[in-house]
Amino acid sequence: MRIHNGLSKLGATLRDFIESIGYGTRTFLNVLKVSPGLLKRPSLIVEQLHFIGNYSMLIITLSGLFVGMVLGLQGYYTLNKYGAEQSLGLLVALGLSRELGPVITALLFAGRAGTSLTAEIGLMKAGEQLSAMEMMAVNPIQRVLAPRFWAGVISVPLLASVFSAVGVFGGYLVGVQLIGVDNGAFWSQMQDGVDIWKDIYNGFAKSVVFGIAITFIALYQGYEAQPTPEDVARATTRTVVISSLMIWWLDFMMTALMFSK
Repeated sequence: MRIHNGLSKLGATLRDFIESIGYGTRTFLNVLKVSPGLLKRPSLIVEQLHFIGNYSMLIITLSGLFVGMVLGLQGYYTLNKYGAEQSLGLLVALGLSRELGPVITALLFAGRAGTSLTAEIGLMKAGEQLSAMEMMAVNPIQRVLAPRFWAGVISVPLLASVFSAVGVFGGYLVGVQLIGVDNGAFWSQMQDGVDIWKDIYNGFAKSVVFGIAITFIALYQGYEAQPTPEDVARATTRTVVISSLMIWWLDFMMTALMFSK
């Protein structure tokens, strides 16, 4: 009897998982389908860019500065053992552009903007605002989800670029101004060793993929949440958990594909 109950619960879990994948795929395709209509009202995307991207700038900037400072400090101690402290600038730039910039920006974005999007959409559903739009022949996916989706996709790469740039400056402050690494060697090693396509472009591509994944997960969790305060709170938690796991999985897959050669 216990084995039968266990198999039944396992089957129900798998069924719910497959259903959620199907619903998610359908919602994602619907978002893409209605997106061309946003060209007539670009102000909707601009408004969400301000809400999603601008309000995340402070935490991204400060985090980038401190991550760059820590990376510069730890990198110097490691490189100094081998007499290669002049390569500190290269180490900081590669670490930020390839991995730390896109990944940490995505995690911070999921925690700050992703939860906000889920809570906003969930509360709109709980307050029957989405149902009211449907009654007035307004497509909530086109009016609510699509602008926020594209604003998130645009915001994450821009925020990741800011994170990496500020992080390099933080590494410069620690390595050159505080420790005393040669200023010319710091920048010249960085310029010679960082490839704009292999390093900068691949890091930018990662941040675009992260932006798509995080923003859609946040919107989908809010859109599919039950219209109760408890389920909206659980949907917000799921957004952070699923987004974080998705970021690490995508980062591993993309790193294996991009830098395996």
